[in-house]
Amino acid sequence: MKKLKPDATAVYVAAGQARGAIEEAIEAEVPLIVAVAEHVPPHDLLWIHQMLKTQSKSRLLGPNTPGMINPRARCRIGFPPIPFFSPGSVGIVAKSGTLSYETVASTTRAGVGQSLVIGIGGDSFPGTDFVDALKIFEHDEATKGIIIIGEIGGRAEQQAAEWIERYKERTSRPKPIMGLVAGLQAVKRQVMGHAGALVGNLSGSAQAKIQALEQVGVVMTDHPAKFGAAMRLLVAADFKARSMKGVEKPPTSPAAPKRFIVQQQRSIYTSTRPKKSRVIRSHLITAKRGLYVRGPQALDILRNWGIPASLPTSPLSQHSRHFRLKLNLSRLLFMPYIAVEHNLSGGVDDNINYEQTAFRMDKLAEEVDRRIKVLCRRDWGSFGPNSSFPEIIHILRRMVMEKEGTVLVKEVTPNNLTAFDAHLKFTNEASRSAGRHQAIHAPKDREPDKSKEIEAGKHGIVYIKLKGNGGIGTLGNLFPLQTFQLHLTAAVVNGAGLAMNTNDALHARGGLCANFLDTGGKATRESVKASFQIILTDPRVKTIFVNIFGGLTRCDMIAEGIILAYRDLGIKLPVVVRLRGTNETVGQKMIADSGLPLHAYDDFEEAARKVIQLANDT
Repeated sequence: MKKLKPDATAVYVAAGQARGAIEEAIEAEVPLIVAVAEHVPPHDLLWIHQMLKTQSKSRLLGPNTPGMINPRARCRIGFPPIPFFSPGSVGIVAKSGTLSYETVASTTRAGVGQSLVIGIGGDSFPGTDFVDALKIFEHDEATKGIIIIGEIGGRAEQQAAEWIERYKERTSRPKPIMGLVAGLQAVKRQVMGHAGALVGNLSGSAQAKIQALEQVGVVMTDHPAKFGAAMRLLVAADFKARSMKGVEKPPTSPAAPKRFIVQQQRSIYTSTRPKKSRVIRSHLITAKRGLYVRGPQALDILRNWGIPASLPTSPLSQHSRHFRLKLNLSRLLFMPYIAVEHNLSGGVDDNINYEQTAFRMDKLAEEVDRRIKVLCRRDWGSFGPNSSFPEIIHILRRMVMEKEGTVLVKEVTPNNLTAFDAHLKFTNEASRSAGRHQAIHAPKDREPDKSKEIEAGKHGIVYIKLKGNGGIGTLGNLFPLQTFQLHLTAAVVNGAGLAMNTNDALHARGGLCANFLDTGGKATRESVKASFQIILTDPRVKTIFVNIFGGLTRCDMIAEGIILAYRDLGIKLPVVVRLRGTNETVGQKMIADSGLPLHAYDDFEEAARKVIQLANDT
């Protein structure tokens, strides 16, 4: 690469080897590096980000991205489905590949097209974020309108909102901006497909992100199919305002675009809220993904590493003081950090500066120890100068670095520094993608109610059974819903973002989903059949919704899998099918010619109404 001096490179390397390939590209000073691999180990990404911070020549897009495409220049890096793109004036940036495809199709149908489409990916540690893309759109003369597509997890959408607020303050005629955030129905502390798609605190929730974007005037919608018509109106209104000299520009307050919202028949996404002063805080969370070890087994592991640990012999409330110690990975700093939560009266110490307690991946142990001792004396006064606390931190740091996990040591008393409880998490990616730490991740006794999730994983499917009485079964990503309705749908969806949004949209229209099921980008007809098998084991399911927008996933292959499932499984439940994307015409024809009692639709609204009706009638 040093000899060729390319302007960009696409890294089509398996997740376990992605770090080496990306580092090679950084060393060669390639300006743009696009990494498409999913499930890159988090610790590998932290090493990559540490390397990126030391230079200014290279930018990383991804990992876990479909790539980017400039329809005007007819240039693509990655695998977005080319037939749906058209040269135009709308810049799109998205965490979700499938939701970006839906948005592209909508803007193409509306005749506004796309100027540039950037997939930043749904990873916890992305190389490029929303703000980076928004800066490009701001200065791109071909971009007349902007669409931002987010999802649960992290603070990227809030950071985008902060940038948009400053952009509107410094610009006399800002470009119109629309948005969507997937995951309103997501399970708290459950990873919903993408590595970064989880809710662990208020700032990571879809509600918080939607509110932040609405407060700065972003027009929000609840489904990407609505973007095209709405953006056409917004861009036309903006063009008219710019063309009329001496006319005051339309207001850009959150309430200003409401007339467009009414035309799109919005509901829960479009209520304008009074603007509040925003307090920016650093929220860092632990993701429920990977191998979780708790209780006595976790205490055994701590003892094996030389940390005093035992089950409490008396209620912890009898101890004068106790605290919680956490070593985690910061999504804001892209570094491991140390936190102490003092639990004196059930509260949490908010005075810890996580930036000061974060440490670089390559710091020598002696340097970390010296820093910890300073922090102990300055910020954690509970521990005397001769305390063994620094040594315990050093041991936990080695555990986190060597075994690629995170640690939450709970209920530690400062007197004898004994741990009474602990939660240890070891990431799946290190074992699954890179083959590391196989002994830790060796099969163990599983919870009985997790058997279907494990079986699904063997087929490359992500399946989560949701609580409640939802009756709509979906193939894709599904979510836990409330329990006041009895008619559940199962959904078959490809892509985490599209699956989350499918669940959100069905819920907003009165439907309930029974499961989260993502067929994945490598779906085959056999895995589609396996998806139906797993869904049909849930007696709550009254109807099945297949909602596909194919990029890598081919609609004809999905259709073949549906027909195979009908033939081999004797399906009696009604099935609603919506196929869009790669080979959609072939797939739709296969469904139409199958002679099976399938309800096929092109439009999402029609499909959603039908599946909810069938669930309620069954």
